[in-house]
Amino acid sequence: MARKPAETGRIKGESKAMNTNRRALLLGSAVLAAPALLGRSAAAATTLKLAHLAADSHPGHKAALQMKEAVERRSDGALKIDIFPSNQLGAPPEQLEQTKLGVIDMNLPTQGALDKYEKAFATVMAPFIFRDPAHAFAVLDGAFAEWSAPLLEKQGLVQLATWDYGFRNITNSRRPILTPDDVKGLRIRTPPEVQLVACIEALGGRATQIAFTELPSALNQGVVDGQENPVGVIWHMKLHETQPHLALTRHCYNSLVHVMNRGRWQKLDKKQQELLREESTNAAALMRRLVAEQETEELRKLEAAGVKITRPELEPFRAAMGPAYDRVAAYAGRANMDRMLKIVQSARA
Repeated sequence: MARKPAETGRIKGESKAMNTNRRALLLGSAVLAAPALLGRSAAAATTLKLAHLAADSHPGHKAALQMKEAVERRSDGALKIDIFPSNQLGAPPEQLEQTKLGVIDMNLPTQGALDKYEKAFATVMAPFIFRDPAHAFAVLDGAFAEWSAPLLEKQGLVQLATWDYGFRNITNSRRPILTPDDVKGLRIRTPPEVQLVACIEALGGRATQIAFTELPSALNQGVVDGQENPVGVIWHMKLHETQPHLALTRHCYNSLVHVMNRGRWQKLDKKQQELLREESTNAAALMRRLVAEQETEELRKLEAAGVKITRPELEPFRAAMGPAYDRVAAYAGRANMDRMLKIVQSARA
């Protein structure tokens, strides 16, 4: 529709003045409204902090990145995830404690870290109880998750999914390991976790606790002879640079458990909770696949770097674990240990 001409008889300059005033009024209204609009936009987006121990190149971080992208895309930006890898927010025990307190929203601790709050988790790392990764996944995704999740929630943590980390293996600077006797007398760094300490000591080694962040320096300075970790950690943290011997003992299975602060979880709506659970499960599947694929390649790279890899017969190692099982049961509770062994046996069938 064509605009009407200006009415006759209007005082000269009146139209211009009115238009100027109108623009000023609209501009003022927009300025006043902007903070409210920004406030609504900011309120609509929830940002979650995820801290973990994996290096940038590790499958754990790649899985976390996949989860971040999927959650942000599928929520249309309503949920955002900021990731802090490589222990940027503190050593693993500190990250978990901060998650429990709500300072950090989400974390990827190992079961060994979680057993400080719920003893059932101590049974997962009992030495030599899992046949292979598929056996471990069947246990941890099934009956164990049904058992452990409600217990963990009482401690203020919601269990979203069990990711991966891998079987632990022993490296050292002194000699190849083919039998339990080869471990005797070696000073082996372990985390302060009873299962790992008990395992090394049952083999005659001298377990020594050193913070993970200080491990490369301790190995370089000869404070300890060796350490034990999954192959991926050994490669990505370059621990092999001072450790010419790697024995694939696969003595304990380790996985990262995706947990979230319970209070923060309860502030999410049901759809957001379902989205997080689903994408955490997808991230777990990716990490498991990458750990399996990369371990083969990492072992090849370690050999190319001059590391001597031994693949000992594991039955003699398993046979030496009687004292270790007693110590784990004393820590975790005999009833918890018996229940876990029953679950493990059922999953073997």
